[in-house]
Amino acid sequence: MNSAIASGARRLVPALGAVLLSACTTLMPVQEGQKLVGQPQAAIQAMFGQPTDAFRLPDGTSRWIYSKQPMGQQAYGADFDRNGNLTSFRNVLSTPELYKAQVNTWTKWDVAEHFGVTRLPVEYFPRMRNEVWSYRFRHEDVWPSLFHFYFDDAGVLRRTQITPDPLYEPDERFRRW
Repeated sequence: MNSAIASGARRLVPALGAVLLSACTTLMPVQEGQKLVGQPQAAIQAMFGQPTDAFRLPDGTSRWIYSKQPMGQQAYGADFDRNGNLTSFRNVLSTPELYKAQVNTWTKWDVAEHFGVTRLPVEYFPRMRNEVWSYRFRHEDVWPSLFHFYFDDAGVLRRTQITPDPLYEPDERFRRW
């Protein structure tokens, strides 16, 4: 009987370790990703899976995006040097990252490279002649919000806007007074 228990325990320990490792990458992906700086792309893919977006950047480096959109509020950027080794891992849908967008300079391609392809419905406002891409995020790491990028017909970023995320707004119709 004791050998059966010991055998079962030997099989359970590796499985439990895999579950705990998976929980860490789910609950603290930035911390886990930063531990892998210097590792090759294969190590990042083994930890986080296939990226939702992958870009070859003009300087020969590359960026993988792991987006939690459309319902999540994060997208993780994994940057690699020319040799394919991880140089940084961060949430690209944070307030400081979103503020890096350069109005009148960036294009749709620049926004996609930095934040991933939008997974929320694209809107078009004919009177403004602007296409709008939106991303869920936590403004200042607190408030559920949407960050909107407005592009002109040439695909140039002309303005940005932050609004509350209606997904998290209380529905006043059902409030009892």
